[in-house]
Amino acid sequence: MRVFLTGATGFIGSHVLPELLGRGHQVLGLTRSEAGARQLEAVGAEVHRGDLDKPQTLASGVALADAVIHCAFDHNFENFFENTKKDERNIAAMGKALTGAHKPILITSGVGIGTPLNGGPATEDVLNPLHPNPRIATELAGAALTARRIDVRTIRLPQVHDTTKAGLITPLVAEARRSGAAAYLGDGKTRWSAAHVSDVAKLYVLALEKGEPGARYHASVEEGVTARAIAEAIGEGTGLPVRSINADEVERYFGWMAPFAGLNMTTSNAWTVARLGWEPTGPDLLTDLAAMDYSEFMQA
Repeated sequence: MRVFLTGATGFIGSHVLPELLGRGHQVLGLTRSEAGARQLEAVGAEVHRGDLDKPQTLASGVALADAVIHCAFDHNFENFFENTKKDERNIAAMGKALTGAHKPILITSGVGIGTPLNGGPATEDVLNPLHPNPRIATELAGAALTARRIDVRTIRLPQVHDTTKAGLITPLVAEARRSGAAAYLGDGKTRWSAAHVSDVAKLYVLALEKGEPGARYHASVEEGVTARAIAEAIGEGTGLPVRSINADEVERYFGWMAPFAGLNMTTSNAWTVARLGWEPTGPDLLTDLAAMDYSEFMQA
């Protein structure tokens, strides 16, 4: 297939790209810069110029491909709510271009959206429209396309990691540096699910080749790693003290990440593994955090 890949030069997309090429697919990669174009051409992908702020440029890429994998997202968390609305607009624009075309589109969301109302690990069969994470806008946009019989498949991400990045843990390191300690709330038993970026990339390709219209897939390998273990790994890597904090101190130590401090983001992947035959092999989160070079986070 010729696959239109948004976010092709980003953290996850740059790993999805070689997986696609290795499976014999052609890749049309979205980029807005000359540097991005050179990066794509160097690995054997075609270039499509576009911008997340211009939905029509994404729609034009859809017309040139047999399938779409939408990894791109504006990760400026200071404008997180608006950026989820931007993603909603882009999905709608690509959906319009897909109407009647019988092409699959894979969109990207977060595992928390599958958390049941009564708690417990997120599952693939749950879409919680009341979830406080603004990223719900992405899945509601996808559901609107599914209602129009467009082949939408959703990849829900946990904390995706290697030794250079680790999802929300990467900005958590910056907040720890700012506040002077790697902190966890209370007893530190809240847990975040995780997966190595190489395993996540493989899942995108499996969902493209073997996935079902309307299905949601969980790209999680570890159901949950405790907040205390994460804080201790950050403390070990940065040399910062590790401490338990109470609710009154959350904003001081977590900054803009305060809403995540006590949030359980555990996930089941049982349905995904059974349906797609996904076999993760990458390192676990704590292994990568132990091997991470924290020097770049420690710069002023």
